[in-house]
Amino acid sequence: MYTAYYQLQGLPFQLTPDCHFFFGSQGHRRALSHLVYGLEQKEGFVIITGEVGAGKTTLVELLWSQLDRSAFTIARINMTLVSGDDLLRMVGAGFGIDAAPDKATLLRQLEACLRSIRAQGRRALLVVDEVQGLGLTALEELRMISNMADQGHPLLQIILLGQPEFRHTLARAELNQLRQRVLASYHLGPLSPMETQAYIEHRLTTVGWQNHPRWEEDAFARIHQHTGGIPRRINRLCARLLLQGALEESDVMTAVAVDHTAAELEVDIGVDPAPAPPGAEFSGRLEALQAKLERLFEFLGVGRSA
Repeated sequence: MYTAYYQLQGLPFQLTPDCHFFFGSQGHRRALSHLVYGLEQKEGFVIITGEVGAGKTTLVELLWSQLDRSAFTIARINMTLVSGDDLLRMVGAGFGIDAAPDKATLLRQLEACLRSIRAQGRRALLVVDEVQGLGLTALEELRMISNMADQGHPLLQIILLGQPEFRHTLARAELNQLRQRVLASYHLGPLSPMETQAYIEHRLTTVGWQNHPRWEEDAFARIHQHTGGIPRRINRLCARLLLQGALEESDVMTAVAVDHTAAELEVDIGVDPAPAPPGAEFSGRLEALQAKLERLFEFLGVGRSA
């Protein structure tokens, strides 16, 4: 394992969200501010969107670590390719409600549960991840349960996390009433080239990195080009890069090594993680042609002319 070779205290580029590695880029700080502001309003919807792997879940995990958990009862839903009725059942299950015989009974039980949470001096919070998978009917069900109140006080607040296409869904005329209940919304974009370098160094430092391996400046630029600045893609590429470096006992991470590792990942998963650097395709074809010529000269038993 590369952690031993590079004397790291843990895995710096694991794919599982971990707020211990939170990197406060400009975008992530703003997204966190929107979450905090939304929670302070104690009602309605808070929406965070971003590409797959942009760090939405990590943001929420960080928020949880900072909250007074004794003041909240939290239900989380992570699989959203469901109908409106099934979504309600999942919400009920998240708050500890057993399956009800019909929708009306489930809604009564859910409201009674939320009232009980409020009576205990706690706040009920629902987090729905991958919300882009929900249809209009399911989203309308969420709006309806967000209206539940006790003597003018809202019983439930909802955080929605999703991919960019959810913003197109939200813009539809049928969801006008839901949009009116959105208190805070933010789209989490990719890291800039400078942030990408700072992100990599931050994660390495978190596990005790002492500049071993050393990273060339061009290597960071190549990583940004191959990953588009998306944190999860950066993690995947850097983890493979360190593994390859340890196997080859390399003490320097170079731009060439980044390009080769990115190409290996492309073969492994069958998808190019990001556009290749300018000229890389031509360079690769030229190298392949040169190799074929070398084999041809060897077969013919002749040497190459100077």
